Amino acid sequence: MHKRHPLKAACAAALILLPALALAQNATDQLQRQFPDQARRGVLRVTAPPDIELDGKPDRLSPGARIRSTDRRIVLPQQLAGQELPVNYLREGMGLVHEVWLLTPAEQAQHRAGKGDPVQRNYRFASEADLPAN
Repeated sequence: MHKRHPLKAACAAALILLPALALAQNATDQLQRQFPDQARRGVLRVTAPPDIELDGKPDRLSPGARIRSTDRRIVLPQQLAGQELPVNYLREGMGLVHEVWLLTPAEQAQHRAGKGDPVQRNYRFASEADLPAN
């Protein structure tokens, strides 16, 4: 009569499934996040939530703002207090920062409008009248 060994069967199943799990993890890591076209680039520093600094200027998170880590998880602003982090962000209708994505080094290398880019507008102020047109 054959004895059944549930522990051996479980170990064998784990050994068979382990490479498949590793491949699935690698495939997930290789997916590149897609950011909305309106998302801007900046450097975020959380001072005292909901107060933040974006590119060294005071700003504020909206109620219900979402900050996503590099591995697509939601991060609480308190966890990032005092750190300067490269981000992509979106503002909501009232001008508050509503969505934030912490960036990987590969994502940082991609160009996006933001810090240092001039604000695009279709009018000129009177104080700019003497400046050459772009």
